[in-house]
Amino acid sequence: MKSKMRLDKMLGNLGYGTRSGLKALVRQGAVTVNGVRVKDPGMQIDPHADEVMLEGERIVYRDTVYVMLHKPAGFVSATEDNRDHTVLELLPEDLRVFSPFPVGRLDKDTEGLLLLTNDGKLSHDLLSPRKHVPKTYQALVAGHVGSEDIATFATGVTLDDGYVTLPAALRMLAEAKPEANLEADGAAGIEPEASSFTLEEAIARLDSFPALGANRTSWREAVDAGEPLSWIELTIAEGKYHQVKRMFEAVGKKVLYLRRSGMGPLPLDETLAPGEWRELTEDELERLRSYKKTEEQTQ
Repeated sequence: MKSKMRLDKMLGNLGYGTRSGLKALVRQGAVTVNGVRVKDPGMQIDPHADEVMLEGERIVYRDTVYVMLHKPAGFVSATEDNRDHTVLELLPEDLRVFSPFPVGRLDKDTEGLLLLTNDGKLSHDLLSPRKHVPKTYQALVAGHVGSEDIATFATGVTLDDGYVTLPAALRMLAEAKPEANLEADGAAGIEPEASSFTLEEAIARLDSFPALGANRTSWREAVDAGEPLSWIELTIAEGKYHQVKRMFEAVGKKVLYLRRSGMGPLPLDETLAPGEWRELTEDELERLRSYKKTEEQTQ
């Protein structure tokens, strides 16, 4: 690996200015290398070993970034788009200069965990169909999710194009039922589950989820029709186009709200609100890399 690079290129890669602007700063004496003021912007340095100071600020060089973003609805998982806002617009300029890109994609109306990096190798490893890195989602579904659905998902769902998905783990988290249904259960001596709540309670909860966006009419129609609403958790090992939504459509249900809560060994940081981000910790990055190596050894 090449260890030397031009001084102005090193500073430019980190977003400290344009090449011409940085050349002027260096020639004006604003930069020192290992304590010595330099005037040659084309000076060859080792960015990892030499100490570079710009106007008294020590410059720490790096060439890769790893960002966890809580993607909000309304943004597309792309580096550029002529019509919609992209997830890169949520990052500050000092990260965008590294040209990060999304690791995979989330639909425009989907929230949740999205990794962004310029590490092509790690991205390839996490997305490779051979690796089957699991992705976990939480969703609000119109309709009752029962044991038959769980069994179907566990063996693979046939999508609208005939493709049969890999086995997936579906779990019910909670269900909202019409008030009349709960009353009928009570009259029959059926105790409501701790996870059950009324549709009226569901409305109050759902109003706090702005990501429902265009689907708000759909879930209100479901509520008005007395249709149950199910909170589920689903883990899949692949990433086909609109896969989660299409899997539920295959069993006669509709996804109203979707968020990704985990990817491989990495859960979404629940302290991040939609639109917020932070860089991965060394521990998280090592877990991703170690997980990838473990998966390779099991192939």
